[in-house]
Amino acid sequence: MTNLTELLRCLRRAAPTRYGEIPFNPEIEWNDSLTALLSHRSIRSYLSDPLPPGTLELLIAAAQSASTSSNLQTWSVVAVEDQERKEELSKLAGNQAHIKQVPLFLVWLADLVRLNYVADSRSISHDALEYLEMFVMATIDASLAAQNATVAAESLGLGTVYIGGIRNHPQEVAEILNLPSSVYAVFGLCIGYPNPEVEAAIKPRLPQSAVLHRETYKLAEQEEAIAHYNDIIKEFYTEQKMNVPGDWSEHSAQRIATVESLRGRDRLREVLNHLGFKLL
Repeated sequence: MTNLTELLRCLRRAAPTRYGEIPFNPEIEWNDSLTALLSHRSIRSYLSDPLPPGTLELLIAAAQSASTSSNLQTWSVVAVEDQERKEELSKLAGNQAHIKQVPLFLVWLADLVRLNYVADSRSISHDALEYLEMFVMATIDASLAAQNATVAAESLGLGTVYIGGIRNHPQEVAEILNLPSSVYAVFGLCIGYPNPEVEAAIKPRLPQSAVLHRETYKLAEQEEAIAHYNDIIKEFYTEQKMNVPGDWSEHSAQRIATVESLRGRDRLREVLNHLGFKLL
C-alpha cells in the first residue's frame, strides 16, 4: 500500500470531518502518529474495565518526555482510581458522569511547591516563584505533559477527554487531593476504554485559514473562514443531536457574554492567591 493510499484512507475518515477537505500536501509521507492525531475525538462514555498493569506508569513516562521550560518540570499529576474520590470530583466538575465511569482519572497540576522545597533545601531565596511568569510556566508545563499522555493513551486504544470543569471549585479540589500551597489543578483527564455502543464523532475544527497566519496576524481575513465553519458545525450539532443552539459564533459568544458563564471561575485569581500563588 502506498503512502498516498494510506493517507487517503485515513483522510476519508478524519480530514473530511475535521476540515471538509484535505488542507495539506497529500504526497507527504504518512505514518501512524499522524493518523492517531487527526483521528482524535473526545470520549464521554466508558467501560469500567481496568487498565493493564503498568499503563499509568507508561503514560507518565510519555508525559515526562514532553518539553518543560528550563527543565524546571513545574508540574505534577494525581492519579485518582478510588471510586468515592472520583464521584466527589465529578460533582465539583459539573456532575460529569464519565469521571465516575473511567478506571483512571488524572488531575494535572501546576506545581511550584517542589521548587520552593528545593530552594529551601539549599538555603536559596525563591522570590521569583511569586510572579505571574512562574504560574504561566507551570500551567504550560502541565498542559504539554498532559497532551503527551493523551496521545500515548490513544495510541494504546484508550479514550480520553479533558475536564476543564475541575477549575470550577479549585479550593475544594485542592482539599480532596491534599494539595499543598503553590499547587493547583489545571484540568482533569479521563482515561479508559471507550464504550463501543456510544459512537464518538470527530468534531470539525475551524479552517486553517482562520488559525494559520503567515508572517503577521490578519484578523479581517478570518471572516470567510468563520462563516464557513458556522455552517459546518451547525450541521454537526444537528447530526450528533447535541443541544447546542445556533452555530459556533453564537455558542462561543454566549460562553463569554456574562460573568456567570465562567461558572465560578471569575474568582480564580482570588482562589489562586489563597492557594499560595501571589501572581505579582
